[in-house]
Amino acid sequence: MPEPPDQGIKKLAELKAYLEKRVTEHESEIRTLKSFLETVDNLLAERSYRRVDVSQSLEGMVSKGAREAIGQVISTMSGVQLAKLAVEGQDLIIAPASDVRFDVSSPPFRSFLVEKVLEPMRKSDEESARKHEVQPERVMSYTIDHEAGILKELRIRNFGDPRRLNEIKDKVRWTFRRMYEKTIGTSRAMP
Repeated sequence: MPEPPDQGIKKLAELKAYLEKRVTEHESEIRTLKSFLETVDNLLAERSYRRVDVSQSLEGMVSKGAREAIGQVISTMSGVQLAKLAVEGQDLIIAPASDVRFDVSSPPFRSFLVEKVLEPMRKSDEESARKHEVQPERVMSYTIDHEAGILKELRIRNFGDPRRLNEIKDKVRWTFRRMYEKTIGTSRAMP
């Protein structure tokens, strides 16, 4: 015997309410899982390679318009400060310490950080934008601000998710430490 029309509508309304409740529960669980994942990513980045000191004072590091910047300091194992990093929205700003001079054309800055890390990420984002997987304004880009070849600031726009941010930070940390080691080796070799 067929159900009366009102009974079918009632069952559909109940089904809809049930599905909405389940979707809300899953969305809440996904938010919680993403929060846990971000925490784990941050802990992994903090403990990988060598420990990075966290600094709350970032005065003079980023442009005057920077608000609520989350910063870190890249240091050598002996405590020499090499650079400051700040996250400003979806931008990562890296500024070398005032007493450190990094040549933007020297390895591993150009050959590793730019050509093997940043460029492939940018190209991957551009390809995703072509496939309409990412909005064009969310494509990663970077600018290298230098004076006479000496790095003043590296700005990475639209770095992406926390995992990619941690990957970039790790590569920058490694690059700057290697560049500093080469600088020390060069200065010792000179008379």
